[in-house]
Amino acid sequence: MQQIRQPAVAGSFYPGQKQTLENDVAIMLETARLQAEIQPPPKAIIVPHAGYIYSGPIAASAYTQLANVSDIIKRVVLLGPVHHVAVRGLALPDVATFSTPLGEIQVDLNAAASIENMPQVCHSTAAHAPEHSLEVQLPFLQSVLEEFTLVPLAVGNATAQEVAEVLEVLWGGPETLIVISSDLSHFLPYQTAQIVDGHTAQDILSLHGPLQHDQACGGTPINGLMLAAKHHRLQPHLLDLRNSGDTSGDKNRVVGYASFSFTETNDEQ
Repeated sequence: MQQIRQPAVAGSFYPGQKQTLENDVAIMLETARLQAEIQPPPKAIIVPHAGYIYSGPIAASAYTQLANVSDIIKRVVLLGPVHHVAVRGLALPDVATFSTPLGEIQVDLNAAASIENMPQVCHSTAAHAPEHSLEVQLPFLQSVLEEFTLVPLAVGNATAQEVAEVLEVLWGGPETLIVISSDLSHFLPYQTAQIVDGHTAQDILSLHGPLQHDQACGGTPINGLMLAAKHHRLQPHLLDLRNSGDTSGDKNRVVGYASFSFTETNDEQ
């Protein structure tokens, strides 16, 4: 087994230098904290995965919700879509550690072993090696949580039910956080994107699926989470909804971003 998955997009999607990265993430988190309405601690979050100058502030609005449970969460189940290498199902990496400029995160090998014999789960180092959808979440997690292990899943061609089945095995209790990495619409004019993404956000808030991939590039893991959220009676909350026209200024062809938290209700069973 290759021991360490090295960062692929440090220096492009986010700063590659430790101090700069720490400072940038801290500023985004503090800005989000000042603007946020703090919800109950989330069991799951949906966050975008573009370069930090585009989607970092929107992602921060979800990560700031973890402040009060930073010492409780010990395991992060992280799902994101594949962008470079096609896979059937959900792919685990053949590594023991993920590295970023902020340090190393241990893969939860016991949790990975609990799902690796499921028919929809495979191993693919090739899928993980260049994949940014998972990697860009790691510096945020390293900045807001204390000690945690990682279950990284690169999601390819799978059904919502197959994703939900994997989430069920990994669900755990308050020590386990589920993170779904997804952007929304791609390359629409600004006002069109606002309309399309607004409808997508309402679908997520009403747990009405399935989302299509032109609505969200991480539609498959979102759809799986929505099934699991119905089963566990989680309540979704919209934390932030913007697009690259709001953060970068170019409004001709924008990418949509949103953050959601999913919290447990009193009747969660």
